Amino acid sequence: MARRERIIVAEVPHHVIQRGNNRMPTFFDEEDYARYKDMLIDAAGRYGCIIHAYCLMTNHVHLLVTPTKHSALSALMQTLGSSYVRYINLKYQRTGTLWEGRFKVSPIDADAYLFSCMRYIENNPVRARMVRNPKNYPWSSYHANALGAVDRLVTPHALYMTLGRNRLKSYTALFARSGNADLEEIRAAAHGNWALGAKRFIKLVEKKSGAHAAPKPRGGDRKSRKFQKKAA
Repeated sequence: MARRERIIVAEVPHHVIQRGNNRMPTFFDEEDYARYKDMLIDAAGRYGCIIHAYCLMTNHVHLLVTPTKHSALSALMQTLGSSYVRYINLKYQRTGTLWEGRFKVSPIDADAYLFSCMRYIENNPVRARMVRNPKNYPWSSYHANALGAVDRLVTPHALYMTLGRNRLKSYTALFARSGNADLEEIRAAAHGNWALGAKRFIKLVEKKSGAHAAPKPRGGDRKSRKFQKKAA
């Protein structure tokens, strides 16, 4: 079965996940995290990708990226992946691949899911029980978005800036809430390479990408309007 083409739309934020091959570690010491981040800063600037949120985990990476053109995101991930593998292989005297063959990507409806997706990304170490609070994990954008730390990698999204002068307090409040109602939706969209958003957003993505951007409904949902009226 042929692999479905990734859906990437310029000027739209995308949730990107890249995992280590067979879920094996991709970072082995503090220097590795720092080197990857420096490479990401360089490649993002070179290809025109704007990073709003990120989290570098032991064996995978989460990014929230707005590409300024269609080809930018793939170019970023390809360059970053190969450069980092060369660094790791040379440092640890190893050979072969480090990452899974394909990164996962999900276009995000900013109006509906931007902050939920940022929270999903920055709360990864908490869900993994590595830390109790995201502020205790050094390799994420939480320090910039919630605490106001300077981070050369992070560029605030326009919606983040609408939180106003008290945006740090408003953003931090998101993490005080228990649970995350959108967690499963975000996870399913990312792993399925589907767009995540309202119907109007899905239609916009499909129009711009020329690809089907959401999974088809199952069972009776696929049937006729007559069936749907009966079910109602």
